Amino acid sequence: MAEIATGGKSGKVVIQNIGLLLSGDIDRPILDADTIVVVDGLITAVGKYKDCDVEGAKTVIDCRKTTVAPGLIDSHVHPVFGDWTPRQSQLGWIDSSMNGGVTTMISAGEVHLPGRPKDIVGLKALAITAQRAYDNFRPSGVKVLAGAPVIEKGMVESDFKELAEAGVGLLGEVGLGTVKAGYEAKEMVAWARKYGIQSTIHTGGPSVPGSGYIDKDVVLEADADVIGHINGGHTSLPEAHVCELCEKSSRAIEIVHNGNEKTAIAAARAAIELKCPHRVILGTDGPAGSGVQPLGILRMVSFITAFAQIPAEQVFCFATGNTARIRNLNCGLIEVGRDADFVFMDRAQHSPAAGLLESVALGDLPGVGMVMIDGIVRAGRSRNTPPATEVPVVL
Repeated sequence: MAEIATGGKSGKVVIQNIGLLLSGDIDRPILDADTIVVVDGLITAVGKYKDCDVEGAKTVIDCRKTTVAPGLIDSHVHPVFGDWTPRQSQLGWIDSSMNGGVTTMISAGEVHLPGRPKDIVGLKALAITAQRAYDNFRPSGVKVLAGAPVIEKGMVESDFKELAEAGVGLLGEVGLGTVKAGYEAKEMVAWARKYGIQSTIHTGGPSVPGSGYIDKDVVLEADADVIGHINGGHTSLPEAHVCELCEKSSRAIEIVHNGNEKTAIAAARAAIELKCPHRVILGTDGPAGSGVQPLGILRMVSFITAFAQIPAEQVFCFATGNTARIRNLNCGLIEVGRDADFVFMDRAQHSPAAGLLESVALGDLPGVGMVMIDGIVRAGRSRNTPPATEVPVVL
């Protein structure tokens, strides 16, 4: 059984006897390798055991022929502070998501903070505070990229410059505040982009009182970097409009758990038909009114694989390498120089499938046997997934 670490550097780690290695790279989703070497949280080698320098390892993990994939990235969460969500009055939701294979989360706005300030000074202060807080504190090791201000009428270019200089790199969902018109959003999104701040736009019907309906024309005019929950959060645009957004925009196509499942499949299929699968990323859009979904990203992978009939190894890339590249992260891909964030999986016990990918294609959830962040084991056998048939061991 794995010994769970809480801090420090990983030292040299050798991960051997890998049965299936998923790369996170949509152009080459499966690697012909059985060994990964990590030094102080970064991948230093990927290949065959005989070709890797495995001497002097502080930690050796025998995968016992299970699957290793990059740690999953939740592209759309609504954190507040610490590992607590006032939306559902729940503690430990980030740790629970880590037990579902998620190693990185990206805020779409800290919108559930009780009494959230909506004046310009206050919203900037909240964004900077959230960014600093999660930069200083990583619940269960999970990397939470937070501090995503919800833009409001009256903001000017200098506000975005100030935010960027303070370390804020994200905008909360455009449309959750008073800025709902396409022309207003377009100007502010452009200011944000000028200073290196990435933007996401709300798509579809209002999610909570105070948010607004954002239709396809507003999404296209605003031209945010990410079409947030293209399948609605929860209420979706008409399927034809969702497909039109996939075709007419070149931006990221974000599909979420807390959205319309029918249009989720339509969006995924549209991306394949348009030959732009690299644009698809996955999120949960939680915590939300429907609760917290610790297995939300795994469920999206299984759901899209089974119902859109896209190979599982490609859909895992939607939740890893695609998001890493679009979000400019150093994780999400298994290659030299990347962060050593991994999820170790196997088919669930008693799944009728022969292997992990086949079980996911049937719609089954995989069993998580271990989670590693920065080369440090953060969880052994998951308390949330169905039990994996086989689990890795620390030698």
